[in-house]
Amino acid sequence: MHSLSVAEMAEALSQGQCTSEELTQVFLERIAQFDAELNSLITVDPDSALEQARAADTRRRSGEAGPLTGVPMIHKDIFLTAGQRTTCGSRMLGNFVPPFDATIVERCAAAGLVTLGKANMDEFAMG
Repeated sequence: MHSLSVAEMAEALSQGQCTSEELTQVFLERIAQFDAELNSLITVDPDSALEQARAADTRRRSGEAGPLTGVPMIHKDIFLTAGQRTTCGSRMLGNFVPPFDATIVERCAAAGLVTLGKANMDEFAMG
């Protein structure tokens, strides 16, 4: 499942071929397996991701799902995420935890996307 495109994941979810919780678990397992070596993520929140996935599955069962509901994603660390460390790839912001979400994070959550974590990046996206 990890090699599916967003459109393919959305289709699999809408057709009932998998649940968001199953899909999210696949990605969390791959993160656990490979990220120590890759260092591609600065923050991963499995508990929150699985909670979001279960809520997405509930929305799907009740017929309240949008086209992207339950699809897992990772935000680039440049986007503020309330309660989650946002460093913008800089040591200067190494412990910054914003009190609110960036607009794009709010819109992704409203669309029902499941946030797995935050992607590592070049300092201040200057690369």
